[in-house]
Amino acid sequence: MSVFYDLISSDEVPAAHVIEVAGYPQDEAGSLAAFQYRQSQAPDLFLGVFLPSNSGRTLIGFVCSTLSPSPSLTHESMATHVPGGASVCLHSVCVAPAHRRRGLALGLLREYGARLQTAAYEGAGYERILLIAHEELRGLYEKAGFEWVGLSPVVHGSQPWFEMRRALASQLPGPPPPAAAPADLWAALQRASSRPKPMAQLLPSFANGVHDLAADLDGSRTNKYDLLCPRQGCGSVILKSGVATVVERESVRLEPEDQPSSILEALPAPSTLMPWWRVTPDAMAFENIGFSRPVQSQIQSDKRIKLLLCAECDLGPLGWHEEGGNEFWLACSRVGYCV
Repeated sequence: MSVFYDLISSDEVPAAHVIEVAGYPQDEAGSLAAFQYRQSQAPDLFLGVFLPSNSGRTLIGFVCSTLSPSPSLTHESMATHVPGGASVCLHSVCVAPAHRRRGLALGLLREYGARLQTAAYEGAGYERILLIAHEELRGLYEKAGFEWVGLSPVVHGSQPWFEMRRALASQLPGPPPPAAAPADLWAALQRASSRPKPMAQLLPSFANGVHDLAADLDGSRTNKYDLLCPRQGCGSVILKSGVATVVERESVRLEPEDQPSSILEALPAPSTLMPWWRVTPDAMAFENIGFSRPVQSQIQSDKRIKLLLCAECDLGPLGWHEEGGNEFWLACSRVGYCV
């Protein structure tokens, strides 16, 4: 998919707000008035990702911020734009539902960070980017260069927020740059960066299915191999070997019946027993995982679940997690194996 990045005009703010409302719970989504304020006060901090179209371009995602002199995020620094502030306070990163799971959010964050870094070098006065996020999105923001700070005092919606930040190098004079790396070292680095990613073998390639993938350990059957994203060309390590246990339990419908995944293997009808990788006690057990917004559980009507995605390329659903629970379930047929 060919996309490009550009600043969002005032005429495109309503379209951005539609994406915001579709992407966040009602108690977290920003208002149209807030969006208009941000674009009018800090238009150079409102970046969109677009698809070319017959009419010129179609907005499919955005990131927006305002400025503050505060080195940390507070209710005040999130509510008011202070021209000349050294902190870029990131309010929202959102991609239209029809274009998710394609790595657009990560690409947008990297583009945004690169533009702000360039502006900092050119004397814009930016020293850092600050944001607050729910814990399940930590992996996404860390891939975009952000560091984990801790629990934020900001209260917005029903879930806790955690602050993350990314430092921006300024244009201040410093010591002379280091000498160029020796040619042999540079060649070695180039070789390392061009190494192919692990090839993911899928479940059907194993003659005995899950029995070939599980090893007996202390009375449990754990994953013998690293679990990978099954998308060809991604191969991101989702879970290291020996972390998950295989469990036979009922299938779960992870996507609408009329919208099956074109990449991932279809799961059996609900109530049919199937093998799952069970991961506990929290998301830190994963090497790399992403989460969707909470959706209604089809197991218990009073529960909500989050769908598990590859944090590198957004492929999913690979599995699910009951909101507030401490068990994470990966479909054995929807992950790859590094053998």
